[in-house]
Amino acid sequence: MRKLTPFDRSAQTTPRLFIARAIHTVDAAGATVTAMLTDRGRIVALGTPAECEQAADRAGLAPEVVDLGDAVVVPGFVDAHAHPLMFGQMMTWVDCGPAKAGSIPEIVALLQAAAAEAPEGRPVRGYGYEQRNLAEKRHPTRFELDQVSTEREVYLMNASGHGGVVNSRTFAVNGVDRDTPNPDGGEFFRDADGELTGEISDAACNILTGVHGVKIGHHGPNFHLADEPEEHLRQLDAATQRFLAGGVTSIGDCQVTRREFDMYLRLAEAGGLPVRVSMYLLSHLLDEALEMGMVGQFGNAHLSFAGIKFYADGTLGGWTAYFPDGYVGDPCRTGQLYHEPADYAALIAKAHAAGLQTATHAQSPTAIEMVVSAIEAALAENPDGDARHRIEHCGLPTPEQITRMAAAGIRPVNQTQHYFNWGEGVEEAIGTPGERFNPLGEFERAGVPMTISSDAPVADPIPLEAIQTAVTRVTRRGHSLGPADLRISAAAALRAHTYEGAVSIGREDDLGSLEVGKYADFAVLSDDPLAVAAEDIASIAVRETWVDGERRHAAVRAEVSA
Repeated sequence: MRKLTPFDRSAQTTPRLFIARAIHTVDAAGATVTAMLTDRGRIVALGTPAECEQAADRAGLAPEVVDLGDAVVVPGFVDAHAHPLMFGQMMTWVDCGPAKAGSIPEIVALLQAAAAEAPEGRPVRGYGYEQRNLAEKRHPTRFELDQVSTEREVYLMNASGHGGVVNSRTFAVNGVDRDTPNPDGGEFFRDADGELTGEISDAACNILTGVHGVKIGHHGPNFHLADEPEEHLRQLDAATQRFLAGGVTSIGDCQVTRREFDMYLRLAEAGGLPVRVSMYLLSHLLDEALEMGMVGQFGNAHLSFAGIKFYADGTLGGWTAYFPDGYVGDPCRTGQLYHEPADYAALIAKAHAAGLQTATHAQSPTAIEMVVSAIEAALAENPDGDARHRIEHCGLPTPEQITRMAAAGIRPVNQTQHYFNWGEGVEEAIGTPGERFNPLGEFERAGVPMTISSDAPVADPIPLEAIQTAVTRVTRRGHSLGPADLRISAAAALRAHTYEGAVSIGREDDLGSLEVGKYADFAVLSDDPLAVAAEDIASIAVRETWVDGERRHAAVRAEVSA
């Protein structure tokens, strides 16, 4: 039997007094100070340098002074919805996103270069393309991916993460041909003549994930592809370093199976989990969780169980979110619901009755209605004033649904980088209603607390980019999405990516703001996101990231002293 590794014990042994141009506490009063005293991973005092020095004297501390100069300190960002292991896995694939490729031939060239370097027989995997951002305004085909290889499998994941395109070899290896029926909850897309195009979505991705890619009938998708455990550990470690580089100190992992759970435990035991992780188990594990008595949050300061993740529909990026009247861009597509409403309501009722928080992926008004109605019914049967049920993404709620969300205490967890990266595509997909995608201003006016996150790897974990987009609603291509009243202030956006993120994962007593007694988790920025022009927020650099009173990331600074 191995001994218990107390990886949540604070590594800070030296008290520190931090001095900065501004320290935004994001507390209830919105206070800004210039000094902060920490000891053993906790905040001891806040105020002026003199006030913190006096607090140190009273506590018998002799702190090391850390003068951050003109830097601005904010609470560590909370990324309440992300997929770290998948993000780490994507980092080992070929980046075919808009910064690397603007056309299908450019994507093919990137994949060909990777194939030339890969050992014989190893699959080639790419990620990040969004079809409406390509010059051709369409998905690549399997025949175009056959230019990469006909001897090895090739998979190009869509930016949405809910499918993509494979080559002919992948179909052949898995016995899929023009006569293969679509799986429940997924599709092998075909052209007008019935030939496979190469595009696959949702449950059809089982040909890549195997039976462990949980799909329709067993509650929800898991798009993670299996690698050797040691490779997964490297991927997860690489991913956590990227989160830290963005100033993220806490993560809500919204797609946890046995594989993810095992990797977190292994990484933590080896002392390699520098961020805090709250895990949401995929819903196929609901009965097992209840059987083991997991009826509430548990864990420690770094690794904890938070709740259960469900899926209501697919994704707007991949056009699998459920619009029963079809997509403007393709009237033959309607997307899908993952459950019959009654079946979904029963699952929510079971989790809620046990005291578990639920987090449900839902994008379309129809899917959001299914979620809101199920939560309302569960609350009516078992009242709970602080259930904190979540709707992940919550792309296009109606105004009436937003009002009901406020009454039921339902928390939307949005990703503004989705419309930064491909907001124009939402309008092309469903028409002008797409302008309301992630209507943060409407949430704010209705009294619905907002949480901003990345959904990495769908977007990179760059909180300052997400905050800028919430404030401007300007996309990567310079398009302003929707009316100005959908925007929120920089202060509200900062709070949404810090304190409200902590509330959404049930950790606001310890995280999300800089207050006496809370963990000393914070990001050191090169400028003030509450003072610079809105369009400059994303240009602010994260100089350092501190977790538990210890520096876990330091950027290489190219600034030259005057």
